[in-house]
Parts: sequence; C-alpha cells; structure tokens
Amino acid sequence: MSVQQNASTTIAASGAKAGTVVQSAMAICLGLFVVGFVGFSHVEIVHNAAHDTRHANAFPCH
Repeated sequence: MSVQQNASTTIAASGAKAGTVVQSAMAICLGLFVVGFVGFSHVEIVHNAAHDTRHANAFPCH
C-alpha cells in the first residue's frame, strides 16, 4: 500500500508545481500588460491614471 501512497503523493506534488508555474506565467503576463499598455498608453486618461499611481506609490517616473 505504501507504493500507492507514494505515487499519489508524487502526482499531487507535480500538480502543485504545475499550478505554481501557471500562476507565475500569468503574473508575468499581467505585469507586462500593465507596463506595456498602461504605462506607455497614448490614451491620455489611461496614461495619467498610471502616472498618478506611480507618484502615489513614491515610484519615480521622470
């Protein structure tokens, strides 16, 4: 019975690791979207909102 328990533990661990990789990839995509689209947007309202947020968080942007 220990072989079945080891196999199920291994499967659960690999599933958790795959979930972590997917979450990391989604976080990177979201970050690139925010920096690439919002930060360099030509839409004045979107750009000003990002600019004000950077200043509110004490992040220099000039």
